[in-house]
Amino acid sequence: MSQLKGVLLLHRRMQKLYDQHMDEIRKNFSLSRIEITIVSFLHNNPGLDTAGDIVEYRMLSKGNVSQGIEALIQKGYLERFPDPVDRRRIHLSLTEHASEIVWQIDKVKAGFYQKLSEGLSASEIEAYEALTEKITKNVLNGLESRCNTNEQQQ
Repeated sequence: MSQLKGVLLLHRRMQKLYDQHMDEIRKNFSLSRIEITIVSFLHNNPGLDTAGDIVEYRMLSKGNVSQGIEALIQKGYLERFPDPVDRRRIHLSLTEHASEIVWQIDKVKAGFYQKLSEGLSASEIEAYEALTEKITKNVLNGLESRCNTNEQQQ
């Protein structure tokens, strides 16, 4: 199997395992996957609190994020407020009502990461993290250079 095919397959399998870990929370709180993603993102990324931030960093569609945000607001887990400087910019904030979901997400993520690191030594985990960081930089550089090339062509 080629390295690229192996990486892509690993990513899909990890996503499937992660989704399986989150299924109980989804069922207990009647949430969709996108809603869990939004809650988790807002909890784990202070300062990145707009729909645009979620779309950009999680690479999700604007429509899905917008629907998820509306559903979370209707359920009382999320509120929005305008930016004091630019009233067109809308910030999102988890409500106290979402604290149980956040706690359960953190608990499930800890179990997920524990499952992923089963049988790995501390040095193997360090090596994996170092490699992942380098590959992530390469991906971001590649995206940036392709974006710049596309802008120059237009």
